[in-house]
This record gives sequence, structure tokens and C-alpha cells, in this order.
Amino acid sequence: MKLAFSTNAYLNYSFADAVSRLARIGYRGVEIMADVPHAWPAYLLPEQKQAIRTALATHQLAIANINAFMMHAVNDRRQKYWYPSWIEPDVHYRQVRIDHTQRALTLAKELGAACITTEPGGPLDGRSRKDCLKLFVEMLQPVVEHAEKEQVQLLVEPEPDLLIETADQYLEFAALISSPYLGLNFDIGHAYCVKDDPPATIRRLGQLIRHVHLEDIAASRVHHHLIPGDGAIDFAATLTALQDIGYDGWVTIELYTCHENPDAAATVARERILRIAHSVGINLE
Repeated sequence: MKLAFSTNAYLNYSFADAVSRLARIGYRGVEIMADVPHAWPAYLLPEQKQAIRTALATHQLAIANINAFMMHAVNDRRQKYWYPSWIEPDVHYRQVRIDHTQRALTLAKELGAACITTEPGGPLDGRSRKDCLKLFVEMLQPVVEHAEKEQVQLLVEPEPDLLIETADQYLEFAALISSPYLGLNFDIGHAYCVKDDPPATIRRLGQLIRHVHLEDIAASRVHHHLIPGDGAIDFAATLTALQDIGYDGWVTIELYTCHENPDAAATVARERILRIAHSVGINLE
């Protein structure tokens, strides 16, 4: 397994500055935020894309994933991460999410990234889950076809309070739409929030997992990302479960909640996770 850090903790820094700092801390991979201020696909000029490549090459950093979940650039008054969702009542507003995701897939192809992550359908907002799931699959289908064209993995990330929260719900969704380029981003903290025991759920989902997000969550299970070790998750058991299923991909620490002091959060998180991995005999680079 390989350890990365998400640039969405570095909202107050340029992409070049963020990767420079993460390289100094010791990371070998980064998840790129496909959003302002780092890589909003709709307005990236060729020279800006080249600047991203140059920054990564200069600091010898690989791309773990491109995060197309957040959409700060739209600045929806309700919430900056979830909206516009795949299941917006307004067809034109839904199209903003669709277009963004397709552009993120193309950006991933251009930068050499293997995958992007997206939200799992958005909030229900009082509508029936059955109707929203049907709409999500309908909206996602042309984007999956675009992922196949670009040969980039499109990974759905279950999240508390959205259409797909649990492993059961993800499996229900996965049975409705099939593609070798559609997969799962398993967020350890999100699973804990919805009472899906992370080690048991990892073993259950197995090869469906294509990328992993890691953060801690308080014992209350309130969805708020904490530095590993500050919450209640058993990371030794969770990392062991990932090793047991043969997972050898990226584990990305995601601490967007730590934007006021991202260097400190990235440093402590790396030290703690590497120490835990070593304690159970796991080589986490």
C-alpha cells in the first residue's frame, strides 16, 4: 500500500506550494482537488496543466486520485461539497455536476491519474430513495461511458446523509450499473459514521475497493474528519483488513477540516499511520 495526502486541506495555498510542503513532510503521493484553488477543470489552461505536471515532477510526487467530489467553485449556498448533486430536481443544475465530472475524467487522463472520486448521489431532500437511486443511475450512465473512453476509473464515495451511505446501499447501486471503469472509493471514516465496521466492511467489499480515504472520527460517529489517533477508529485492524484482501493501492489521508494548519495535520497523520502500520507488519510507503 502507498500513502498519500489530499490537497483539499490546503485551501489557502496554491497547488505548487501544497505539493512542495507535502513532499518536505515525506509524502510520495497526493490527491489533487479538482476544484478551486488547485485544479478546477473548466478553466484550466494548457499551461496551468503543465504547471501541475511540473510541480509533481519537481517533487517526485505521484497522483493517488483526483477528487471531483467537492465543488467550491460553484459556491452553492446550501453546502460547498455536495451541491450541485447528481439528483438535483433542476435538470440544468444536475448538468453542472455531470459536466464537471466528465471534465475531471479528461483532466485525469491528461495528467496520468488512474481514478477520480465523486459524490454518491447527493441528499434526498425529502424524496423517495427509490426514485433518487433511479435518477442517479440514469445521470451517471453517460459519465461512466466517458470514463471508459478516457480509461480512467470513476469511483463513487459513500457518505453520511447522502443517497448512498452504507455498504448495503453501495452494493444495491453496483447491481444496477456495471463497468470495469466504475468502482468504489472506500472512506474509512464514513463507514465508521454509519456503523459499518471498517475492517469487516473492507473484507466484505474486497476487490470493489479501488481507492481508500483515511481519517479518524470521534466515538460519537459525528461526521467530522479528525487526525488519525484523535478519534475512535481502530486503524491497526483496518489496515490489516486492507492487507488481507490484497489491496495494494493508495491510501489517501483526507483532512479538509484542518485547513488552518495543514502542515501540522499532514505531519502528525503520517507519523501516526506509519507507526501503526509498522506495528502490524504492514509496509505502507
